[in-house]
Amino acid sequence: MTGALTLYSATFMRYALAVSPRNYLLFGCHFINEGSQLTQGYRYLQYWHFGGREKSLAEQARAGVSEARTEAEGMLQAGTEKGQETLSKGKGFVKETKERMS
Repeated sequence: MTGALTLYSATFMRYALAVSPRNYLLFGCHFINEGSQLTQGYRYLQYWHFGGREKSLAEQARAGVSEARTEAEGMLQAGTEKGQETLSKGKGFVKETKERMS
């Protein structure tokens, strides 16, 4: 669709100046549309054919790895705290049992 609109705007920019009296408002509208369609065409080609998609996917993957790493570090910290708590309870239990036996 972008290609068709680009050609359409280019053609009618020419005709807007070819008629008598010249229609500068129509020329301006088609000029803006031509620029917009060329920009959209460039963005499409950049994303699908010139590496834009791969770059975007790589950035998403890096963000996902970073997020997973942060989550894993948080889980490790929570596990370490829980382990220390359990260890201190076990030491207290051992100490209490030794006292009962003596």
